Amino acid sequence: MLGRLEALCNLNGVSGDEGRVRRYIRDIAKEYADEVWTDAMGNLYAHRKGEGKRVMVAAHMDEVGMIVWGPMENGLLAYQTRGIDPRVAVSKRVVIGAKEIPGVIGAKAIHLQSRKDLARALPHDELFIDIGAKDKTDALKYIEPGDYAAFTTKWERYGEDRMKAKAIDDRAGCVVALELLKHDYDCDFYAVFTVQEELGLRGAQAAVYNVKPDVALVLEATSANDMPEAKGHQHSTRVGGGPAITFMDGATIVSTKMFDALRETARKADIPFQLRQSANAGNDAGAIYKALAGCATGCISLPCRYIHSPCSVASIRDFEHVYQLAEAFLRTSKFNEVQQDEVL
Repeated sequence: MLGRLEALCNLNGVSGDEGRVRRYIRDIAKEYADEVWTDAMGNLYAHRKGEGKRVMVAAHMDEVGMIVWGPMENGLLAYQTRGIDPRVAVSKRVVIGAKEIPGVIGAKAIHLQSRKDLARALPHDELFIDIGAKDKTDALKYIEPGDYAAFTTKWERYGEDRMKAKAIDDRAGCVVALELLKHDYDCDFYAVFTVQEELGLRGAQAAVYNVKPDVALVLEATSANDMPEAKGHQHSTRVGGGPAITFMDGATIVSTKMFDALRETARKADIPFQLRQSANAGNDAGAIYKALAGCATGCISLPCRYIHSPCSVASIRDFEHVYQLAEAFLRTSKFNEVQQDEVL
């Protein structure tokens, strides 16, 4: 799985521009699925037909990045983004558009900044992408307004149990979903690879109505705050602590039955796990669980340091255990135990 994760992380797929990632996944998925298709939004569906409940495993293909507004008179590019702290963007290398024009995100040098500038994070509207163009006309030879810009950090293994890359969020989930697609389960199985999650769970809002699942399992990457200044209860998750099981976040409250089923699966399979805590953000589960008059939905996440930045860090063992937990949940048919009892 690591080789596939490396390949996927190294592809560029900013929200709204997931085509490279989708093509890679589609070529693999069609070897194992009975049918593969794409909807109008760009979500990719891989269906492995079976009997029983309709179970959807979802992971998003998109990564955080930028979209170019257009060049300024001096040749620098103004851009728009969402979900990226401007403090991590300065001096980072990017590539722009289908031709992957190289650029760097620039700001005033420290020598030119005022005391006020130095006391604050420069916002994105004071940062610009420099592609080496001498003026606006020159810049338009290489880029167009609406081109996407992605960070250039490549996947790399380091230390005894660590990997670093852009787009671990959520190419890790995509790799796990592809691996699950290889097996037969006692259900009607859909692996769904969604678009535009980073812009507000947009792809999932369409995907859930196209599949109409009885049960959904979201595979994600989530923030780890195991930093020196953080106390234990502030960690959210810890890299190396195992897959993170969600009981609530900023978009979802997981049903007690689903939460218990995932924990019980991990314990019986002797898979280390942790609880995702103190997280205000959401993921595709937030769009899925309240659709269709309610859908039993759970989430397993890979803890990542420095998430939504040019380079995240995660544990290789955690990544492997995310797969093992999801596979055990499906193999043992725990999805049959997670729907709420009828209320009389």
